[in-house]
Amino acid sequence: MSGQPEITQRDLRTRSKEIMDAVQDGQAFTVTRDGHRIGELVPLRRRRRFVPRGEFAAMSRTAPNISLDAFRADQDATTEQEPDDPYAH
Repeated sequence: MSGQPEITQRDLRTRSKEIMDAVQDGQAFTVTRDGHRIGELVPLRRRRRFVPRGEFAAMSRTAPNISLDAFRADQDATTEQEPDDPYAH
């Protein structure tokens, strides 16, 4: 059994505003048809516009080291490539 309430297809149709408001507030639902589970209605994760300074600092401490020489070599290898000319004969 899932930890979210089950709603019938009919409930979804007749109570759509109420259900969608609940989803917007973070509630998830399992949708059923003829007594069978057919899907889940779940809220989308909201993207943050910024990362707090403390969280960024914590992530930075555990980030892998980057070889600046290897990074630069990758950039140079990419920029040295000649673009394809679709009009060349």
